[in-house]
Amino acid sequence: MPADDRALIDKYLEFVRVEKRLAARTVELYALDLARLHEQAERADVGLREVQNHHIRRWVAQMHVAGRSGRGIALILSGWRGFFAWLGRDGLVPSNPVQDVRSPKAPKPLPKALAVDDAVQFADFESDDDAWFEARDAAMVELLYGSGLRVGELVGLDVVAGKDAKGWVDLQAAEAHVLGKGAKRRSVPVGATALKALQRWLDLRGPSGTRGAAPVHASGADGASALFTGRNGTRLTAQGIWQRLKRRSQLAGLNVPVHPHMLRHSFASHVLQSSGDLRGVQELLGHANITTTQVYTRLDFQHLAKAYDAAHPRAKLKR
Repeated sequence: MPADDRALIDKYLEFVRVEKRLAARTVELYALDLARLHEQAERADVGLREVQNHHIRRWVAQMHVAGRSGRGIALILSGWRGFFAWLGRDGLVPSNPVQDVRSPKAPKPLPKALAVDDAVQFADFESDDDAWFEARDAAMVELLYGSGLRVGELVGLDVVAGKDAKGWVDLQAAEAHVLGKGAKRRSVPVGATALKALQRWLDLRGPSGTRGAAPVHASGADGASALFTGRNGTRLTAQGIWQRLKRRSQLAGLNVPVHPHMLRHSFASHVLQSSGDLRGVQELLGHANITTTQVYTRLDFQHLAKAYDAAHPRAKLKR
């Protein structure tokens, strides 16, 4: 191991501190990353100027196996890449061994879905709110969980079909027609419970979509046509729906705050658990690619694994 390796690191840290004027905390993190590089090079019995691409790849693999996150490895590689680029500018290395090395991709987190019992508890919950608000919120929950709508699709629903309508619910056909991602239209079934909830909401909503004695002119044209409105008759926003669902989940006694996409995830997971029809779930969700829907097979496997752990005698043996 060349004796000047430590001196090279110190000189580089001085360079980024003085000439690049990096923050003290950033310089400190660079120092930690380069100390790790120095340690790895010592173990491999190579000098820093002798480090090759295969060394870097091996050390990345070791960090990954040790449990370091992809983001953490990416930050370390960024520090190493800058150091070797600096060495290259001074002609101390022929090429940058980190240049084409990328950190491992972080696994995509599984979508959060409610357990079946929790989802049913949430959907069946009746709050002590004013009947107008309760009917509206119950209908929204039934469409989000019962039909797997996106919150944007729910917001875009109108009371009746029309040339300018983004979406609507056909009560007679028991179908919701929505405008999804990529301006793609699709139709999804609406269950009997959702139809009942929607009819109750429409009876209370009124022609202007306003609550109680609110002035009709407060609604505006868009509010008058919107299926779900706020107290003044304006079309309910996605943020407003998030807030109402979060409040409703707290009142219902759930341990997690529920948001619209969680109900969509729950819809997909529970339909897949019951039917095993991945293609059918893809169509219901409006996914263009089956790989997007396949994430729910992982949720389904988790469900089966929990059932196995709880029921199978071999799962209960101490390892």
